Amino acid sequence: MSNIRELTESFPQHLKEAVLIGKKSSFPVSNKLFSNVLICGMGGSGIGGSIVSQLANTEATVPFYVCKDYTIPAFVNHNSLVIASSYSGDTEETLAAIDQSLEKGAEVVCLSSGGKLIEMAIEKKLPFIQIPGGIPPRAAFGYSFPQLFTILSHYRITSSKHLSEIEKAISFLQNEKEKIQNEAERLSEILLNKIPVLYAEASFEAVLIRFRQQLNENAKMLAWHHVLPEMNHNELVGWKQENKNLAVLFIRNENDYTRTAKRIDICKEIILPKASSVTEVWTKGDSALERILYTIHLLDFISVLLAEKRNIDAEEIQVIDFLKGELSKF
Repeated sequence: MSNIRELTESFPQHLKEAVLIGKKSSFPVSNKLFSNVLICGMGGSGIGGSIVSQLANTEATVPFYVCKDYTIPAFVNHNSLVIASSYSGDTEETLAAIDQSLEKGAEVVCLSSGGKLIEMAIEKKLPFIQIPGGIPPRAAFGYSFPQLFTILSHYRITSSKHLSEIEKAISFLQNEKEKIQNEAERLSEILLNKIPVLYAEASFEAVLIRFRQQLNENAKMLAWHHVLPEMNHNELVGWKQENKNLAVLFIRNENDYTRTAKRIDICKEIILPKASSVTEVWTKGDSALERILYTIHLLDFISVLLAEKRNIDAEEIQVIDFLKGELSKF
């Protein structure tokens, strides 16, 4: 059993530990009224920001943005809340973005397992949450994701309901363990030796991005994603030719917008003769957050099973290490 598989199975436990870490964290009192929120992070550390921003958009009264680059948007100023998320604490893009945020007078909060980011937080007396280290960043999602809501709740950007929903989701995932693994096995067979094409309603795009990243890193597979209704205005035309190397997954929610759900039904009929398969994956859970965590856990398992079926080392990332090594020469 690979370490990545063990870590994937431990996802509910990671969430449980993360909630406890968040409850024990302390932040200075701030009466500042923020005009925007920026979450900075890359890869496995940044995807949590993408998911949170989509969830928070239905509740927060200020705009959310996610920075996955060296440079921050020009609007960042002393009325901005900036959250730096880097699991290693040494992600150069995130460190550069935080330096710029501090220069502009933004309120900066750090989230990491250690490294330069925690050193910076201590030196500059910035509030931070430190999570357990020593595992691949993509497998640390369960530790880092809840902390974003801990931070946002403290600064009154979102309510504390999301933390309660995470606690409820933990029990749900534990109860669904066998069903999730069986479903992952079924879906991994459909995607094996194919190029996955991933679709969902726009509100679920961050979950698709997470799955694409997990397929890339764990299974060493290329994949692409798009969302509806936007996909209907461009990519749909690309399905004119048959390509049996492609396997399509539609991630669906019972509360998808009515007309978007109808669009998905029509698209399935259009794509089915062109692809090797068209499969629906229905989310489960009582809240949007619970459905997201359920789906991420299921899709993570699929990526691990695909690595095993392809005899691939899910943990190995030599090409990324090579890139970092080459960049260090400049």
